[in-house]
Amino acid sequence: MQTKINEIIAASVEVKSQILKDEAFCAKIEVAIHMITAAFKKGNSVYFAGNGGSAADAQHLAAEFSGRFYKDRKALPSEALHCNTSYLTAVANDYSYDVIYSRLLEGLAKPGDVLVGISTSGNSGNIVKAFEKCKDLNVSTIGFTGAGGGKMKELSDLLLNVPSNDTPRIQESHILIGHIICELVEKNIFG
Repeated sequence: MQTKINEIIAASVEVKSQILKDEAFCAKIEVAIHMITAAFKKGNSVYFAGNGGSAADAQHLAAEFSGRFYKDRKALPSEALHCNTSYLTAVANDYSYDVIYSRLLEGLAKPGDVLVGISTSGNSGNIVKAFEKCKDLNVSTIGFTGAGGGKMKELSDLLLNVPSNDTPRIQESHILIGHIICELVEKNIFG
């Protein structure tokens, strides 16, 4: 058992080490920080979307902005799009699960907003449709995916594709990247 635990921890560390050594990847994280900082400074919102564990990650990261990260400060306009279960179940039932995010963005989003879509495969239908809708709405998109990027690779204004095909290791890195973004955006805005 201890050997397996050590192997899992080592695999997680290895993915993060690959990110740390990849200057281009770290530069993309910096671009995400600038995109989100600029949106907030202009009074725009940052939305998050995901499915399953990635929905939990979306909610977690949105809360870091709308609540706080390190500083006691003004709330930033950020929301995870799946939190209204009445909306979610009605639209999934009446239309399709694939349009739950795109339809909500149609009603909420404005030009200059940012959508962070989290999908380990990069192929989640509802996130793909949301990214397509963002093109029509002039909303910037940041994709958090695994190595290949899936369909989100072509649709993302910025793609943060973690160098792994193992879902738990990808999700662990998504939270690391999300925390880096939250910390440095907060610092950019509030000092």
